[in-house]
This record gives sequence, structure tokens and C-alpha cells, in this order.
Amino acid sequence: MPKLTWQRSSYCPEGNSCVHVAVTTETIRLTESGDPTAAILTATPAAFDALLTALKKETPRV
Repeated sequence: MPKLTWQRSSYCPEGNSCVHVAVTTETIRLTESGDPTAAILTATPAAFDALLTALKKETPRV
């Protein structure tokens, strides 16, 4: 497995409630900042794009 370079989301406030993203040639990986090496979600670029598209369509909760 290649060494992952994690980037914190630009929408993240300070603290340990952040999403981190790492990209390889074939996958996009997501984890949370509390323990970035533990639970990792791996997706293809197409699946990640579909996730972002679906999230952008969601009605914001008030």
C-alpha cells in the first residue's frame, strides 16, 4: 500500500471533529481526525463523486 498523505477538510473547525482525505492513483480515502489511521473509508473516484453529488442535493437541516 502506498504511503498516504492526509489533508484536512477546508470546512473543518479547530479540534478533533475533522474529515481527512488521502488520494491514491485508484482510490480516495476518508477518515476522521480523532484517529486517522483507524476507520478508513475507501472509495473509487466515481463513487466519491456520487457521494458528494448526493450530499449537495440534501436539504440542509436547521
